[in-house]
Amino acid sequence: MPYLSTIFSVLSVIASLLFIVIIAVQTSKNEGLTGSIGAPVAATFKGKPGREEILQKYTRNLAIIWIVVTLIAAAFASRMGALH
Repeated sequence: MPYLSTIFSVLSVIASLLFIVIIAVQTSKNEGLTGSIGAPVAATFKGKPGREEILQKYTRNLAIIWIVVTLIAAAFASRMGALH
């Protein structure tokens, strides 16, 4: 059982590093109020999603994976602490 805690901790670190890289690759946009309400106008008229839309999708999915893996790692760590 202690190896599961280690595996999920390592997966959490890897997901964290990937999260940092994918956020650093994204360009920041100062779109003002229009950008915070909805999608940019250019994105709504495109047929295929562009690079930014794909990066946003990857960021969202990676954030969900990171949260789940980190919660599992914390559960295993607390369980191992209770057993010892």
